[in-house]
Amino acid sequence: MKLGAFSISLNVKDIHVSKAFYEKLGFETFGGDIDQNWLILKNGETVIGLFQGMFEKNLLTFNPGWDQDAQEIESFTDVRELQQKLKAAGVPLISEADETGSGPASITLEDPDGNPILIDQHR
Repeated sequence: MKLGAFSISLNVKDIHVSKAFYEKLGFETFGGDIDQNWLILKNGETVIGLFQGMFEKNLLTFNPGWDQDAQEIESFTDVRELQQKLKAAGVPLISEADETGSGPASITLEDPDGNPILIDQHR
């Protein structure tokens, strides 16, 4: 099962303060829009997202169809196929993708400790 590029999406109180902090750790802005209260930062292969006011908790995030540089990869497992495999394995989902659709879609689930996981396909 290929989940795609991995990042952690952080729920931050002040995106400007958080951006300055992570820049001190060597992260550089990779994408996003600070005026819309979200940024993607990168340090080597490590990717984090800073999101102010968008999520209740920090999220583990996977992006099918992307590599760690947010470049499209040719072969990937569609989020709807991932959903079917997870359901068949007995993993409860919090939100599901429309299995009759195609293209962008997402599903959410939680690990046994209540940590939210977002599988978010952009293409």
